[in-house]
Amino acid sequence: MLNTFKAALARRDRRVGLWLSMADAYSAEICATAGFDWLLIDGEHGPNDVLSMLAQLQGVAPYPAHPIVRSVNGDPALIKQLLDIGAQTLLVPMVDTVEQATTLVAATRYAPQGTRGVGAGIARASRWGLQRDYLDHANDEICLLVQAETVTALANLEAICAVDGVDGVFIGPADLAASMGQRGRPGHPAVQAAVDDAIRRIVACGKAAGTLTADPQLARRYFEMGASFVAVGIDVTLLAQATRRLAAEFGLGEPPSNPVSTGPY
Repeated sequence: MLNTFKAALARRDRRVGLWLSMADAYSAEICATAGFDWLLIDGEHGPNDVLSMLAQLQGVAPYPAHPIVRSVNGDPALIKQLLDIGAQTLLVPMVDTVEQATTLVAATRYAPQGTRGVGAGIARASRWGLQRDYLDHANDEICLLVQAETVTALANLEAICAVDGVDGVFIGPADLAASMGQRGRPGHPAVQAAVDDAIRRIVACGKAAGTLTADPQLARRYFEMGASFVAVGIDVTLLAQATRRLAAEFGLGEPPSNPVSTGPY
């Protein structure tokens, strides 16, 4: 099955996304009706397991939005499960080195190009054997995105981008801020300067750059700088903001706080 998101990144099309952290298939399907280009099913900070991520993949499948699954880590055994349940695009957090990136590429490919175990005949990825040529095309259609979100990762950025099989690099401002001694302040000028510089360097390497921000103006600026995939909101934050705002209109609870400075980047 053609990975339309990977094809769009190769063309350097702009893809606008939404973060799904509620770990719920029903809310994921609601978000899929909004028209975003991609939806991120968050297995790192969202309370997800393989079954709940499967349910969300099934929930958004009828809609044009492309689902991206973020694993909790780069464990090859977990990656195998996520690919088998039908994830075509993965986002893996905390990738600091070439060695980590190389291991992740191998985990997403069948031999001889990689180390992914072969079990497609009993997996959703091949529609339980209905897609008979799945093994012939799977390696080419997997899209691997890695997160660079530490000072170490930024020091190794060009080398990570040079790893064949890494399709894009996502900059995580919150963890980067913590790594830079600015925990909880991703909007700090030094952090923002590092994010800007990283996006330019990724693009210069010929790879797709991405990030997440709840600030619409900042999101547009990232696109203008050459970023290809930017998430512009988080389902949990949108729900919290809307419900608190409604309650505040009736003198209940507390007014919503500014969501820009926090988030599961």
